[in-house]
Amino acid sequence: MAIGARDFIDKLLVEKYAKEKVDNHDNLESKIKPEEVMDVMNIASHNAINYLKLSQRLAVVCYAVNSKAAKYSPVALA
Repeated sequence: MAIGARDFIDKLLVEKYAKEKVDNHDNLESKIKPEEVMDVMNIASHNAINYLKLSQRLAVVCYAVNSKAAKYSPVALA
């Protein structure tokens, strides 16, 4: 399997951008502060915990509603 331009337009693009510098390692300073990343991760974890707690409470409520709505009939013993 060969890697490269397959048609005329791809060949022209390869020729055009062959000598362009694409990686910019001059400035390695992050544009996002670590505190902001930690804040977002904290919010995401709180959302996940709240989702789990609410889904557990919803399961209990659904179980209670289903058990109250159930109609039991006596079984005739032979």
